[in-house]
Amino acid sequence: MTVDPTQHSRTPSAERENQAPQSFPEGFVWGTATASYQIEGAWNEDGKGESIWDRFAHTPGRIDNGDVGDVAVDHYHLYQEDVQLMTALGAKAYRFSISWPRIFPDGAGASNPKGLDFYNRLVDELLANGIEPFATLYHWDLPQVLQERFGGWEGRETARAFADYAGYVAEKLSDRVRNFFTINEFTSFVEMGYGDGRNAPGLRLPPARFNQVRHNAVLAHGLAVQSIRAKAAPGTRIGLAENLAVGVPIVETPEHIEAAERLTREANAPYLTVILEGRYTDAYLASQGANAPRYDAEDLKIINSPLDFVGINVYVPKYARAIDAAPGYEQLAFPKSHPRMAAPWSFIGPEALYWGPRHLVKLWNVSDIYITENGCGAADEPADDGVAHDVDRIMFLRNSLTQLRRATSEGAPVRGYFHWSLMDNFEWASGYGLRFGLVRVDYATLKRTPKLSAAYFKAAAAQNRVP
Repeated sequence: MTVDPTQHSRTPSAERENQAPQSFPEGFVWGTATASYQIEGAWNEDGKGESIWDRFAHTPGRIDNGDVGDVAVDHYHLYQEDVQLMTALGAKAYRFSISWPRIFPDGAGASNPKGLDFYNRLVDELLANGIEPFATLYHWDLPQVLQERFGGWEGRETARAFADYAGYVAEKLSDRVRNFFTINEFTSFVEMGYGDGRNAPGLRLPPARFNQVRHNAVLAHGLAVQSIRAKAAPGTRIGLAENLAVGVPIVETPEHIEAAERLTREANAPYLTVILEGRYTDAYLASQGANAPRYDAEDLKIINSPLDFVGINVYVPKYARAIDAAPGYEQLAFPKSHPRMAAPWSFIGPEALYWGPRHLVKLWNVSDIYITENGCGAADEPADDGVAHDVDRIMFLRNSLTQLRRATSEGAPVRGYFHWSLMDNFEWASGYGLRFGLVRVDYATLKRTPKLSAAYFKAAAAQNRVP
């Protein structure tokens, strides 16, 4: 997927799918997504090691309401029930993450058989119910010992340890798991974990050290791709899941569309752009000056290791307009009146589901795309019938899927959609105060109750269209 970044002439294929109005292509994958620390619980059971999120959540003042993920929604013990929830939703795929310290309590060295056993049981349960497993190898729960020993992602040693872990898991699971994501959202765990301290491990590094964390993270991705290729079963497919910064033209005219493309390329410069192009943009390096990351040509070659697909997590747009001055675009701020969902950052902009895939094709010639996360937090209080009537989430989904369908109807190679999230869970620094699930969880009893949006998702999956 390495391309000449100066060539911006490609557009999504004009060929139209033979499909009914509002429908998605044949074979389109409908799934849900979760992350290990947010749902599993069992934080110190069966030989699991401590993660940076265990340590962070146990530190007073870090998480809203003093919440912790020690139990979360107890998926570790209730996974069979949760697979039945997926089946009831009509989901045919499930994107889950594997807890690194559950497999390697010390980050490397001796593996923990009981940790691997859990994921073997989960994969078998999914397949027995006709659900395709999509495994993410890193969704932020770094082994705490690596944070203490190497400064976490500050150390290249952590990148190498991640590659070894990724290869081990792929070797053990790829007889049944065909699709692996290396890392989820570089932008989130690096920027908020090592930049502003909002997430684990809660650091605010100076610019030069921070940029080296950025580089080591994408290097870890590339090393993991190579390790999986070496150890996984033939036919194993590898990608990543990044929170794509999506430029949306303020008006769909050629000059504003080009501005949105330029914004997208530069806004993703430290992560997805370097992964897909094999080089850092000149503007990014110039903006960092003496604080730019240290690397060599071999690093860039590893980072640019070929991928089989690209997953993008799409939540919020970045509105762009063309300007005459360099760099040729301007990102517009959200006015106070812009609508948003329950999370303060969750500005509504369904057009990002159209422009995200379009930019991947235009800028980087990506041929296989998954929407690996899309969803929203909402109030989700049960009504008199005991069901959360989350019509706001249905509104959000309907508009998002309409824009995604627009992309596929124009030939964008989007192969599937994973809703975030299957069920309510531990929402990082917000604790249990934000609910993103299609299924409501009573945190006192752990009872699962599908919301009204679950019926909407089920209809979409069954009809393969926007209902």
